[in-house]
Amino acid sequence: MSAGRPTPHESAHLHVQGQATYVDDLPELAGTLHAALGWSPVAHGTLHAIDVAGLRAQAGVVAVLTAADIPGLNDCGAIIHDDPILADGEVHYLGQPLFVVLSAHRDTARRVAARAQEFVTITPLPALLTPEQAHAAGRHVVPPMHLRRGDPDAALSSAPHLLADSLHVGGQEQFYLEGQISYAVPKENDSLFVHCSTQHPSEMQHVIAKALNWHAHQVQVECRRMGGGFGGKESQSALFACVAAVAAWRLKRPVKLRLDRDDDFMITGRRHCFVHQYRVGYDEAGRIQAARIDMISRAGFSADLSAPVMTRAMCHFDNAYWLPHVDLHGFCARTHTQSNTAFRGFGGPQGALAIEYILDSVARQLGCDPLDVRLANLYGQDERNTTPYGQLVDDNVLPALLDELVQSSQYRERRLAVAQFNANSPVLKKGLALTPVKFGISFNVVHLNQAGALVHVYNDGSILVNHGGTEMGQGVNTKVAQIVAQTLGVSLDRVRVTATDTSKVANTSATAASTGSDLNGKAAADAAAQIRERLAAHLAEVHHTSAADIVFENDAVHVGGGSDATSLRFEDVVMSAYTARVQLWSDGFYATPGLSWNRETMQGRPFYYFAYGASVSEVLLDTLTGEWKLLRTDLLHDVGRSINPAIDIGQIEGGFIQGMGWLTSEELYWHPTTGRLMTHSPSTYKIPTASDCPPDFRVKLFANENRHDTIYRSKAVGEPPLLLAFSVFLALRDAVASLAAPGVAPPLRAPATPEALLDAIEAVRQT
Repeated sequence: MSAGRPTPHESAHLHVQGQATYVDDLPELAGTLHAALGWSPVAHGTLHAIDVAGLRAQAGVVAVLTAADIPGLNDCGAIIHDDPILADGEVHYLGQPLFVVLSAHRDTARRVAARAQEFVTITPLPALLTPEQAHAAGRHVVPPMHLRRGDPDAALSSAPHLLADSLHVGGQEQFYLEGQISYAVPKENDSLFVHCSTQHPSEMQHVIAKALNWHAHQVQVECRRMGGGFGGKESQSALFACVAAVAAWRLKRPVKLRLDRDDDFMITGRRHCFVHQYRVGYDEAGRIQAARIDMISRAGFSADLSAPVMTRAMCHFDNAYWLPHVDLHGFCARTHTQSNTAFRGFGGPQGALAIEYILDSVARQLGCDPLDVRLANLYGQDERNTTPYGQLVDDNVLPALLDELVQSSQYRERRLAVAQFNANSPVLKKGLALTPVKFGISFNVVHLNQAGALVHVYNDGSILVNHGGTEMGQGVNTKVAQIVAQTLGVSLDRVRVTATDTSKVANTSATAASTGSDLNGKAAADAAAQIRERLAAHLAEVHHTSAADIVFENDAVHVGGGSDATSLRFEDVVMSAYTARVQLWSDGFYATPGLSWNRETMQGRPFYYFAYGASVSEVLLDTLTGEWKLLRTDLLHDVGRSINPAIDIGQIEGGFIQGMGWLTSEELYWHPTTGRLMTHSPSTYKIPTASDCPPDFRVKLFANENRHDTIYRSKAVGEPPLLLAFSVFLALRDAVASLAAPGVAPPLRAPATPEALLDAIEAVRQT
């Protein structure tokens, strides 16, 4: 049996030997040129001129391209056409690409491009640099969104207690180890082959074709693997793919565009920061009676994916809780900063954090354990189980999951121990928090929930698989290989998964929304099952038996039963079928059933199912410096019936640490007058390292299987674990609260950097 085993990642041996090939590792073809982007030195302005002749005169420069050199559509917007490949007329943010320098040497191209300010004429214009400024000015990239249930006005008026406050949640840089890169190679008869580090090869194919005014069939995009994506290579790889493609077509030479880390920071967008302004009514037990919230996100200068990000944020405001009356409003503020985009969780973490923060505040005002307030508001299993957007929560395992975690983590005992420690420690304070997660799985847009795959069985019994998902270290290729091996009853070493390629599986969706294994695994299983059925039918005819009596397992095919049973080697069966002219390859397809969504009313069933989890974290905070340590974390997460426990546990651990970085150390800062992103390199932007992991880190898979018909009843694991890090942020708030008077909730912003923690400490000491 291949599925269900903790087999190593299919490229693990290549990674540890340094033999896994990424785009920049490919041998460069003769005549390859290197591209570099010259970008805007101002946040907003009118672009009057680019001194192309002056740039071309620089030593080593082969060519310079501007917007005028794009033969087709100068746009790479994912949904709305408001995102130029190269600026033309108006400049929208400091870092926006203005021109392309091409040279035989990458260093030469970069050095010339870095002198952009010398060669451009721009008249600066006033800039809106914060989401609050843009929202106040009525500047949004899409119309506001509204989601309402019940009668929140009346419920707020009659609620025994009211809470009105705000929460600032910062953004987050994807910080993929492999930066943005595309390598475009001209082919015969007006066509291009593009190697691109992207989560969405089909979209790259389409935007390149539009930029060149071509048909899609003239562009082939391939991605063997990415060195990380996290959403940052879903839509935003398009600009770089288009630049490389246009340059390759113009110059009839291969062109590679690989960004330096600083340029990557300055040009691309990231997780949206949010400002939540809320008013909540609750009763004596802390049960929420009504909630009204304005969510204001920093969209950046263009729409990109901000609308679906906001949709998911609003659909995850409830997280794990029954909210009878809600009034939600989403505003995607248009700022003169980088256009923000997808990031692991896709708005869900920002939305869910708001309700967790609110419940924590409610508990502190009432003098209750925040866990008890959470349990009082938890979704029911037979009642109180409909989301604000109208979807029934029909698979709620949180009551059992939370019971198990409370017991295994010794939460109640440790809560008492933390209080005792804090009573005797004036400077060092401990904090403890338990937070649950309910995360919806599917794309917000229904038609994106589809996938295709190809399975080829060669006459020696080896198997080649291609599917529409992209590998970025998350293990989708490993799981798909396991699924195909399981379906055909063969060992995993017979199966190889090849690079994602738009010429093999067409019109694919992005590998995003945690759907990679769900969609592509089902499609691959469909293709493999068709081949198995053909082989079974062939053997049934040869052996004069029923296909139902034929079993594929352990690299063999067993025909019949009892004394007449025959066991044949898989490769012999394949060769027999080949000589009988049986088709040994097949395509597979899968479309997620039962989904619906009305984006005007924000009602429907946008998610096929929910993934659940919970975490307990304990921290130690130095109240004089704001420094802290994570002492212990317990994670219990629901992945259904795991296809690969080793990969799933790795995703849970990695998602948790990445979420912890977002909420504690990864602070983005734009200069308040120039609009320059000041945190644009590892020296100024702190991601977690190995030393930030808790010394006591306990991770367990919750025993469960998906009640919905997913591949082997598994559940997605890519995004949901990131939300488990809420427990770290709220444990820090708990530590600060130990300094506060009864009934006071510390005003802690995210990320909870030492500065933010000291601000919160100062605030509670003044109350």
